[in-house]
Amino acid sequence: MKSNTLKIRRLSRRELPLSTVALARFLIGKTLVHDLPGTRLAGRIVETEAYLVGDAAAHSFRGETPRNRSLFLDRGHAYVYFIYGNHFMLNISGNRRGVGEGVLFRAAEPLEGIEAMRKHRAVVRLEDIARGPGRLAEAFQIDRSLDGLDLTAAGPLWLGSAARRRADLGESVRIGITKEAGRVLRFYERGSEFVSGSRSLRS
Repeated sequence: MKSNTLKIRRLSRRELPLSTVALARFLIGKTLVHDLPGTRLAGRIVETEAYLVGDAAAHSFRGETPRNRSLFLDRGHAYVYFIYGNHFMLNISGNRRGVGEGVLFRAAEPLEGIEAMRKHRAVVRLEDIARGPGRLAEAFQIDRSLDGLDLTAAGPLWLGSAARRRADLGESVRIGITKEAGRVLRFYERGSEFVSGSRSLRS
């Protein structure tokens, strides 16, 4: 399926930085695409968070398990988990195979398939469609069936190049965690109305 409006290309693994923090920064402004039967869902990634080795807030903190195995794959693979009994979360593995690090996709600016996303989310306001990781996964129809998928290979869920130049990059502590909450590992597009959190967390 080809996009009629976006001029983007699929990113290759070699383009992804071999550093999870660098990857979290690199992804801001890039495009997340989910090709579904009859429609394409696409959005600009505007907010990410990095989770590292030795990080008590990371799912990999206690080692590899059947649930978090995708975090230990080579950089560029989807790690999808279910939380709070009603939300999926999309992450991408961020280091070499065997190193359990990842980046959480926190928010996206919808670009294509917007009406379909509105239906998935049952919302009207464009800014509310994918602002927050649970909302993003719901809007993009992300579930555990996509866990372990290579986002740089041919497949329905993939990473694309930037559709346009991004604004300045902001950084802050991560949101909604209690362990290692003071680490500055959240990155976002400054001024974007699609970034989650309060206005002070977008400036």
